[in-house]
Amino acid sequence: MDKDILTTAEAAKILGVSIRTAQLLIEGGTIPSWKTPGGHRRVYRRDVLAQITGPAQALTASARVILIARAERIADYVAALAKVKYCVVQRYTDVYAALLAIGSRLPAAIVIEDEPSDSGRPALLESLRSDPALGGTQILVVGRSASDNGMIRFIDGLSALPEAVEAAIRGAVEPPVPFETPPSFPFPANEGQRLVALERSGLVDTPPEDAFDRLTWLAARSLDAPVALLTLLTPTRQWFKSRYGLDLVDTPRGWAFCNYTILQQDIMVAENLAADPRFAENPAVLGELGFRFYAGCPVVDPDGFTLGSLCVIDTRPRTLDDTQKQILASLAALASDEIKLRVTDRQLRRAEPGTSKASAPTRFAEKRASEHRQGTA
Repeated sequence: MDKDILTTAEAAKILGVSIRTAQLLIEGGTIPSWKTPGGHRRVYRRDVLAQITGPAQALTASARVILIARAERIADYVAALAKVKYCVVQRYTDVYAALLAIGSRLPAAIVIEDEPSDSGRPALLESLRSDPALGGTQILVVGRSASDNGMIRFIDGLSALPEAVEAAIRGAVEPPVPFETPPSFPFPANEGQRLVALERSGLVDTPPEDAFDRLTWLAARSLDAPVALLTLLTPTRQWFKSRYGLDLVDTPRGWAFCNYTILQQDIMVAENLAADPRFAENPAVLGELGFRFYAGCPVVDPDGFTLGSLCVIDTRPRTLDDTQKQILASLAALASDEIKLRVTDRQLRRAEPGTSKASAPTRFAEKRASEHRQGTA
């Protein structure tokens, strides 16, 4: 049985993913494959099944980092984690809120500030360590020198934290990269994982939706821009889930100013595209569109992967002040929230009634919250 040879479509059916997602996993090397004389990819059944059973081969990767620290130290941790590319940090001072977030969507790493005076820390660590669902999550305890204990790693200071988090996000398996030859545009190091996440979102080539169209309308009107777009970046296209002031439904990926936006976590502004060496030769700048200004902010999925951006474009050079940048960032955050709601809704619809069980972090959070309420009653 384990010698059976499968096509990409057959592998996708076993994995429960789309054919496109299976192609990304196969062509990127996550699932070993070879080409037939006719140029078609083939895989062994055993290698496909290993993606389901192997603990280091989880299909659902994450770029989320959960941070639990004291309020007065949050800024120090955020500054250290700002050195880590391609991740989203969710910070908590309240342990219960953090545990509920962990239980709802598994992160790549959990960073915990060690507090010897906190009697709940050992119980918290034991709860996380004993949860089988967190087998692919690295727990990083900062502020104590101790021997690592399985999934728990102890770090003496903040200087070593960025490297540890980067290793946790990369995981044990190199992510698939779908480009056989380097493209003309820049792309993030986790591009393969990002494209799998985009495929998993189910958003590409779907009809317009009011929830997203309202956001591009607000962006254009609030920032006095003739064009506003919600972009999604596929391997070959920049596709517009929502567009205001532009008739095109997509462009080649190489045209996308958003290729640079998804390389960072904050807003990317190009005040004069024609004078910017990254964009001066871009067809959207040189051609009939005549774009001269761009500002975009990343839009992320529940696992922290950047799917595209919410951006505004103008035909004249200009800039944004701090308030305008905050408006764009807030609208991009709303777009991310809307995507997260769709993922949650899809998960709930797929779940069978009566079979859902809370994860250990969620059960621990609920138990501690109950004890806290009883103690203060």
